[in-house]
Amino acid sequence: MSMKSESLQQMFENALADIRQVRDAFTPTLSPQEVGKITSVTTGIAKVSGLPGVGFEEVLKFPGNVYGIAFNVDEDEIGAVLLGDYWQLHAGDEVERRGHVMDVPVSDGLIGRVVTPLGRPLDGRGPVTSTKRLPIERPAPSIMNRAPVTVPLQTGIKVIDALIPIGRGQRELILGDRQTGKTAIALDTIVNQRGQNVLCVYCAIGQRASGVAKVVAALRDQGAMEYTIVVVTEGNDPPGLSYIAPYAATSIAEYFMEQGRDVLVVYDDLTHHARAYRELSLLLRRPPGREAFPGDIFYIHSRLLERATHLGNEFGGGSLTALPIIETEAQNISAYIPTNLISITDGQIYLSPSLFELGVLPAVDVGQSVSRVGGKAQRSAYRAVAGDLKLAYAQFEELETFARFGARLDDDTRKIIEHGRRIRACLKQPEFAPVSVPAQIAILLALTGELFDSVPMDRMTDAEHAVHEAAANIPAEVCARFESATKLNDKDRRTIIEIARSSLAPFQLTTPSEGRGRRNP
Repeated sequence: MSMKSESLQQMFENALADIRQVRDAFTPTLSPQEVGKITSVTTGIAKVSGLPGVGFEEVLKFPGNVYGIAFNVDEDEIGAVLLGDYWQLHAGDEVERRGHVMDVPVSDGLIGRVVTPLGRPLDGRGPVTSTKRLPIERPAPSIMNRAPVTVPLQTGIKVIDALIPIGRGQRELILGDRQTGKTAIALDTIVNQRGQNVLCVYCAIGQRASGVAKVVAALRDQGAMEYTIVVVTEGNDPPGLSYIAPYAATSIAEYFMEQGRDVLVVYDDLTHHARAYRELSLLLRRPPGREAFPGDIFYIHSRLLERATHLGNEFGGGSLTALPIIETEAQNISAYIPTNLISITDGQIYLSPSLFELGVLPAVDVGQSVSRVGGKAQRSAYRAVAGDLKLAYAQFEELETFARFGARLDDDTRKIIEHGRRIRACLKQPEFAPVSVPAQIAILLALTGELFDSVPMDRMTDAEHAVHEAAANIPAEVCARFESATKLNDKDRRTIIEIARSSLAPFQLTTPSEGRGRRNP
């Protein structure tokens, strides 16, 4: 009897050991109770019940392969933002928890592709190959992980590179009224990154499908899609997709930044992003504030743009430069959303409708534009050449307004106005025509040396083009100093001035006068 009981005891212990082993190897999963039901569906929003353990911003799966994000986590009900074709959902449909926050696939396979914020391809070239996913919402790098912004991001646009420079790791806001060329500046900057070892991410937020197609076609024609990723939400997409689009684009950019690469992100535009968030918040019954925007509208943009930075060398040394675009109404840059973004970013490029109507393209208002970081990152050659250009241009604009009243002008005032008109003419630039650094330096030196002042206004375009072509004759050792921190010496300046003077000789009717502020090169 004792042997039988010992045998039973042994069997019991073995069974218990097996149970413990199974228990230790068991990975907890979502319980069957974590399947809820839709109680109501509206435009881009679903109310869900029966998910007591759901977390904030957790992904939910709806019927028909539609995903959503838990936005309002109340005691009895979940307010979910839908990211797909919500019109096929009905009250009573089951909802599953996914156990993770929204993420996006990241890999080198995204380069040259057009995708949605969920990583789904839109270019008809098959699925995106990726072995890694990153959350779309990630904490910004800490202050101790960042390095100063010291390397310039050349846009190829003379007025920006000379007067409103941008550094790699900076956040520079582009703002202006509708149809003033905001997207054109961003696209020119992307095109100019060819051969600069800068990867570009263009994020279209709630744009018209025809407009996005035009942008993609332009980038492809310019050969820029080889180093560009396009993240797209169209105007007829659910507002939830427009809301997550810039965060997804930033996570894709951060994947490359953490590999030590320099990345440029364009958000086109954050006006649509703010409106999409306002629409979601109002549908979710969140309290409205100023202009019906929710109280955390500042926070959604600040936590996005704070992710733009230049990492220290011990963290790879990569950088993420952000160019957010915002649309103003009736030139009101003191409106709610523009002032929020101006306070978050490191400067702004303001495009004036008045200049646009006059044909001054790009229509950059130099007086209202500023870069709070780029001056530190600007090349020494630019600082030496363009130091007084902004002041001279500002003086010209004030005097030009005064001269319209028909007042009698003295000789010095007339010279300032004539000089300013040539500055404005030289700062004009057609789209998709980036200007190299040597050509920009030569043109700016000729401007500050007043070599253009004797060129008739109707020949300024040809004269500037001649200097542009002549810049190819600048000695290689001088061009090498453009790229370094070395300042231009007097010999370098004389060399460039003589090249510019020779190229302008056929266009000058008279020799340049010894005008006010004339520098002897």
